[in-house]
Amino acid sequence: MIEKGNMTDAEYIAVLEKEIRKRDKKIDKLEVENECLRKDNHIFLEALILSKHKIFGASSERTECEDQQSFFNEAEQNHAVLTFIQAEKTEEPVKKDVKGYVRKSAKTKRDEIIKNIETEVITCTIPENEQICPRCGSKMKVVGKKYVREEVELIPAKLVVKKYYSNTYGCKKCEKKNMPVFLHGFVPAPVLPHSLASASTAAWVIYQKYVNAVPLYRQEKDWERLGYSLSRTTMANWIIRCSEDYFSKFVERLKTEMLKEKILHCDETYVKVLKERNVSSESKQYMWVYRTGKHSDRQIVIYDYNKSRSGDVPKKYLGDYDGFVHTDGYAGYNKLTKVTHCNCWAHVRRKFHEAIIVDSEDSIAKTARDFCDKLFEIEAKLDSLTTEERFNKRLMQEKPVFEAFWSWAEKAAQTVLAKSKLGKAFEYAFKRREYLGSYFKNGDCVISNNAAENAIRPFTVGRKNWLFSDTPRGAKASAAIYSIVETAKANGLDVFKYFELLLTVLPSMEFLTNPDILEELMPWNEATQKICKLP
Repeated sequence: MIEKGNMTDAEYIAVLEKEIRKRDKKIDKLEVENECLRKDNHIFLEALILSKHKIFGASSERTECEDQQSFFNEAEQNHAVLTFIQAEKTEEPVKKDVKGYVRKSAKTKRDEIIKNIETEVITCTIPENEQICPRCGSKMKVVGKKYVREEVELIPAKLVVKKYYSNTYGCKKCEKKNMPVFLHGFVPAPVLPHSLASASTAAWVIYQKYVNAVPLYRQEKDWERLGYSLSRTTMANWIIRCSEDYFSKFVERLKTEMLKEKILHCDETYVKVLKERNVSSESKQYMWVYRTGKHSDRQIVIYDYNKSRSGDVPKKYLGDYDGFVHTDGYAGYNKLTKVTHCNCWAHVRRKFHEAIIVDSEDSIAKTARDFCDKLFEIEAKLDSLTTEERFNKRLMQEKPVFEAFWSWAEKAAQTVLAKSKLGKAFEYAFKRREYLGSYFKNGDCVISNNAAENAIRPFTVGRKNWLFSDTPRGAKASAAIYSIVETAKANGLDVFKYFELLLTVLPSMEFLTNPDILEELMPWNEATQKICKLP
């Protein structure tokens, strides 16, 4: 308290007013600081909740409530939005009683599981000398049989050493004239000269590592159990040599076919390569993936290793490509100046889903997610239509939902904290607004970049097992092999059979001088489909 002392009343009042103003300023400053701390604390808590969810929570991003459009039942919602996004109800199938019992399916789940497995019938009998009637002692006869059980038996693999000899043929007539002529029996070219590798063994090593994610050190033990001391070093050498001699050229042909398509998907993920030149040990290298559109007749998936994540990588790889490119919105793809960019609604939905995780009571985040869900719901119903039908239906059914979302989002975003999860979700969506609507331009475009993400997932699974590549050669070999693996899967082929076919035929092919003959081995080729098609 300030003492009056010898001050007049007017002087004293002036001093007090000055002190009050000083304290008011201090209070205002503290309130600002408090508000900043409150915001920082909110953001910190969001990050903490989200990190805990990533560690302990469910990985699925599915809407928890079955009624995904529940927010449209709220009285305060805009009538126009209700018109565009009304949840559709479907009737539940009803079981019908037939003459007092419920009719069951003739086929069981077990029948479906084993339908493609060769069947062997085992008939259990009584020894002939014991086929005596216990009552009268007469010889008994087979009068029928009853089903007991069925089981699936595993017949373990076995190794066979194949020794190749070539018959020599001579002409006796020319020999008598002292002009000998000799012909030799045709010998298939080896997969790898001066190696014990066969098409089947090399294909199996590749299949185990790149499809089943079995590291070479574990395969080493499996081969030893079969009686073959096959070291991981030898297997690694097989992989790299097969890739460099055959698969890399084959993938180049796949790339030529891929660039003829009008729609592509792109994505990238990190990979650690220990002996990459001119890079620090802490830096990351990248595996890029490119694949054809969902509705293409030729499904192609190509991996490309590069030590950089720069936008120059896809620009150089795709060259003058001028079609539609689906991406997750990573800024590096903006260097593709000749393409039509299509961004991913699945990523937009994920951002709003994360906002719900950190604040399950936030109705704004749920509303945003429900808009996304409605777009995906409509899109799923259009999947089986023709390109033209899909194009027209989208404009009629999805475009109004699309426009309603942005109209709502512009108002809703003004009410949320900019640096919060929800604020960042809105920011993410607004930055990509133009490209999020590009899929309306072509009926074969899709609403998300899930195709590329699904293609890159097997690589990330494998990476968890083998952790890193030792050299760029190994990384490039892996890229070529993953390309063939995922392309084979996308075309419905048995991956092992396909690699075995390639390694059987390619060593004898003159594909270096005549690349067009590789068309005979493309996964969509009729002969290839006949040999390698999954049952």
